[in-house]
Amino acid sequence: MNVIGVIPARFGSTRFPGKPLVPIAGKPLLQWVVERCRLARSLSEVIVATDDERIRAFASAFCRVEMTSELHPSGTDRIAEVVSRMSCDAAVNIQGDEPLIAPSVIDAVAKLLDTTEMSTAACPIQRLEDYDNPNVVKVVVSREARALYFSRRTIPYLRDAAGRSLPEQLAAFPFLKHLGIYGYRRETLLKLVRFPVSALEQAEKLEQLRALENGIQISVARVAHESVGVDVPEDVRRVEAIVNATVV
Repeated sequence: MNVIGVIPARFGSTRFPGKPLVPIAGKPLLQWVVERCRLARSLSEVIVATDDERIRAFASAFCRVEMTSELHPSGTDRIAEVVSRMSCDAAVNIQGDEPLIAPSVIDAVAKLLDTTEMSTAACPIQRLEDYDNPNVVKVVVSREARALYFSRRTIPYLRDAAGRSLPEQLAAFPFLKHLGIYGYRRETLLKLVRFPVSALEQAEKLEQLRALENGIQISVARVAHESVGVDVPEDVRRVEAIVNATVV
């Protein structure tokens, strides 16, 4: 199967304008992501999808860049435009703000596309600060590792342990943190972006719920990788500390 990796990159982030080009340990954020993606064995090509000339000018020196419409409401729509003009079998959507994404996670998500139309990844929740944080998306899965639901709430609700301390609740169930990476069969992605915004998606502000509401099954790879994203300027120092302490 010919699987491409696509990294949507916007310059005009509300919380962190210019984020893709911000230097992290001497190298722009976007370049970190591209280099990590190239270590994945499953991708035939890595592409940056952007609507910004500044990003194109920078990234084209080391990566294929596809220019896209400025009107896309999400990264998924941006990737769909790129995929619509390519002959690939599938695509993996890699977030452009995770400079330490593990290549093994990309490969796990891509591998699931052999037998499913859409895939993603999740890891165990281990930190107390993630347990009740609405910015940390949770997912519950079936015995067949299919996503049942994603939520910003902590799910499932532990009725018998609800009165216990947070450490006790966290220890009582294998809660899963959703990682913001998606794999799509080509035809599935092009179908997905044609659906209108769904009620659940609107309520939770989670695009993947549009797929579930429209009957698209999502297989979930359980991985040990803990995502380290750059959402705000303060996150740069946190990532640099990890880079400086680890051989990446």
